[in-house]
Amino acid sequence: MDFFNIWALLLPLFSSWYGENYDKCLALKSSLNLDNTTILDVSYVPARGSVKTWHAPCGAKSQRTTASFCRVQFSTETSSTSAIRAEAWLPDEWYGRFLAVGNGGLGGCIAYRDLDYGSAMHFATVASNNGHDGNSGVAFLGNPEVLKDFASRSIHTESVIGKQIVEAYYGREHDKSYYLGCSTGGRQGTYSALHYPQDFDGILAGAAATDFNHLLHWTGMLARATGAPDQSSPAYIPPKLWKLVTAEILSQCDAIDGVLDGMITEPDACDFRPEALICPGGESGDKCLSRTQVEAVRKVYSPLYGADGELIYPRFDPGPDPIQGGLLALSDGEFPPYTKDWLRYAVLNVSIEETFDFGTYGAKQGRRMEAVNPGGIATFNGDMSAFREGGGKFLTYHGRGDALIPSGNSKRVYNLIARTLGTPSLDDFYRLFLVPGMDHCAGGVQGGVAGASEFGQLGGTNKGVNASSHNILLALVDWVEGGVAPANITGTATGKGKEERVHCRYPMRSVWDAEEKVFGCVV
Repeated sequence: MDFFNIWALLLPLFSSWYGENYDKCLALKSSLNLDNTTILDVSYVPARGSVKTWHAPCGAKSQRTTASFCRVQFSTETSSTSAIRAEAWLPDEWYGRFLAVGNGGLGGCIAYRDLDYGSAMHFATVASNNGHDGNSGVAFLGNPEVLKDFASRSIHTESVIGKQIVEAYYGREHDKSYYLGCSTGGRQGTYSALHYPQDFDGILAGAAATDFNHLLHWTGMLARATGAPDQSSPAYIPPKLWKLVTAEILSQCDAIDGVLDGMITEPDACDFRPEALICPGGESGDKCLSRTQVEAVRKVYSPLYGADGELIYPRFDPGPDPIQGGLLALSDGEFPPYTKDWLRYAVLNVSIEETFDFGTYGAKQGRRMEAVNPGGIATFNGDMSAFREGGGKFLTYHGRGDALIPSGNSKRVYNLIARTLGTPSLDDFYRLFLVPGMDHCAGGVQGGVAGASEFGQLGGTNKGVNASSHNILLALVDWVEGGVAPANITGTATGKGKEERVHCRYPMRSVWDAEEKVFGCVV
């Protein structure tokens, strides 16, 4: 007997085991009729199982699941030449909450871990591929509508259609609507608050890639400062020498916060002197740097300014290993792929066959990115008045050991909003938490309280902790639905001890209490 005959025999058993949820789920195949939307598949997924992902070409081909849910896979046309592919996971045990999740990088991958996280926390959860497949920018070439999906439209679209699917399945509208994302997902959440303030009651947007064109230009300029795309450049610094740089930063600045723990709580207090690494005679060695390499390091740890003195992007935070994961392409001598793809395919719109000499990359290309601003992607605007007046609540966080986006950018956005709205504090609707030692969105420095980087910010970071004091998504729910704003958030370490550390909301600072031997928050 082949598989399909066996499956035909099992279908009635599924109906009897899971009852009305199973039948109600499969009924969506014929009952859903949504504008510009094709239902690709509907299936019922039992708890603690596994689903085949829409993989191409985005990593894992399957995702383990926690809750039992109805899975709706759909495609929505956003124009005559573009569409988003998305999924809604509708849990059996639903608390009336809707959750949209974002993307990462140049964002064409459905965030399956976040889908599982949301549905496990009883949110009806939806995620999309952001209008294209894969994590490169080649899909933008000659496709302005695809670019528009990526820059501004996909989250709004998945929210509108997702909410209609939720109402059709549960027989009523959602009570409250939420958003979760980090990096590109953080920018998407920020964009939603600025341009679609009615879409979400609460937004959780971490390490946001805001001021997007300047971010990618800054990344490119750091790579050029260290010789990319030419490893033979005298400014190139190989990985073993970057380890010396990181060690020297800790040597100079680790003790500033009062405790030696392998990280710098407040990087802005670190006035790093790379000159301490210069080799005798100024030539490069195995355990020291040449004058040219030291100058390159100085540029990495300095803000980037334009010719008119305007700040383009804050400095890389001293402390984290800048070559961690190769994110800044500082160790392999290659030009950063995101900056490369964005310039070629979104800004210049040149074909794959055409070449651009990234050895000539400089301020001119940065100005071109800013002027074109493809799809309106910049997302650097402080006018959140409509979101605020509509009762929206916004939580954001940023690791102070972020190896991709400097945490100073999140401070800059906070201050921009405060200036724009004319208020010294944003506490009534917007709160920023700075997380010492945490890398990009999660992870980072390990061991003891230094590794307290799990606080429910994304799928895989809650570890079964459901208290809103330790879970920032639930803290957002408490704020939206109960009016209880989080004064701080407690992170848990990933190591055996599961040590905890309180993370402070900006502009408060994390300060070591030598008597109590604990970090606390002070103004």
